[in-house]
Amino acid sequence: MSLVVMKFGGTSVEDPTAIARTAGIVAGRVAAGKKPVVVVSAMSKVTDQLLACAAAASRGDRTGALAISQRLRCRHRDTAAALVKDSAALQTMIEQEFEALDEVLRGLAAILELTPRISDLVVSYGERLSSAIIAVAFRERGLNGVHVDSRQVIVTDSQYQKAIPQDALIEERCALHVRPHLEAGKVPVMGGFIGSNEAGITTTLGRGGSDFTGALIGGALHAEAIEIWTDVNGIMTTDPRICPDALRVKTISFEEAAELAYFGAKVLHPATILPAVRKNIPVLVLNSRNPSNEGTRIISLAPHCKSPFKCIAVKKKLTIIDVVASRMLMTHGYLKAIFDIFDKHQCPVDMVSTSEVSVSLTVDSNDKLPAIADDLGKIADVKYEGQKALVCMVGEDIRGQMGISAQVFTAIKHVNVRMISQGASEINMSFMIEEEDVEEAVKSLHAYFFRNPDPEIFDVEARQAAAAAS
Repeated sequence: MSLVVMKFGGTSVEDPTAIARTAGIVAGRVAAGKKPVVVVSAMSKVTDQLLACAAAASRGDRTGALAISQRLRCRHRDTAAALVKDSAALQTMIEQEFEALDEVLRGLAAILELTPRISDLVVSYGERLSSAIIAVAFRERGLNGVHVDSRQVIVTDSQYQKAIPQDALIEERCALHVRPHLEAGKVPVMGGFIGSNEAGITTTLGRGGSDFTGALIGGALHAEAIEIWTDVNGIMTTDPRICPDALRVKTISFEEAAELAYFGAKVLHPATILPAVRKNIPVLVLNSRNPSNEGTRIISLAPHCKSPFKCIAVKKKLTIIDVVASRMLMTHGYLKAIFDIFDKHQCPVDMVSTSEVSVSLTVDSNDKLPAIADDLGKIADVKYEGQKALVCMVGEDIRGQMGISAQVFTAIKHVNVRMISQGASEINMSFMIEEEDVEEAVKSLHAYFFRNPDPEIFDVEARQAAAAAS
């Protein structure tokens, strides 16, 4: 069975035109002899609006919450009507789902408390509705679409808002609820991002989790490929909004892609490729608005790249925390005490630098920082500075390239660097700068390191065509 999992993001299913385009892409795979499983996000911006109406209800703004819900109801009804000629059954389903959502919102407005469990239930409506509508739209266009509720398949623990998938159970549920449809020649359509615990209570995998769903399904079904369809041509050498001459990366390794995803590249969710890595399943990042483009192929071992770096990623809105405690010099357990505090507040650390008397750490700026600083203040002197950014340079065997650090910091000699990290990873060199310096630093680095890109790895032809056209 030539099985492929195709995940389509919110912009790929944002309106009837986009959904029709998605149907055409899936039909192309079927025509090529593939058996696709389709995973879809909520329609663009719907998740944000669902969160907004839940927040409004929990503040007691029942009218405001129901108004947002009504706008979403109309949007989904209009989309269904535009896609399906006889949409009466679909319209009834949409009405029933929104009646159920409104009941939840009324309850929230009464109790004035939004728990993680209720938040997961509210936001789940986005994927539940989009996947049900798209399955019917597929049938309207000659595809044998069938809706599969992801909550029957993606089994997780009960850590609401960022639930952890249970791989063995997911594989069992895929065999039970997905594979029979494939064997019957149908195209299963599932919502990403959502799941349920073993008790059947709705959970979510965290923001960006639809990619993760696609990889989980691909791993459980031993797919030959996992396709992530988005609105860009693949992984780029850097953000094209900063560098219009950014190049598409044709091929990249799982390890390199994971570094990029964690350190700010928006194309992939950081956890996305883990199930694919375990099963050695290639991941393709493709553009639903330009389906003829080859995109980026992520594989276990990418070809050797003649260029020192493949990508430059940026992670903004970071804070540097300096912990200074000379009285704790060489005291056993000092570092453990520091990291226990971050663990207590469930705050991940991006970068660490130590000296004999101080530790500097970088974290996402969030509302937990004052509490973290208070706890750290019990064992050390603490100060923190926000509005910092991490620049991550990813490439193969950086550690083994003589003089590479000198080249990097020569390229940005006019930019003040606060922290540097190179050593733990052979493929990543990172440093902290002020947020306001990001654009200048990235432009300088990209101009220096991508002057003569390796045509085997980068889409040099596109740059040449753009230059010729101008």
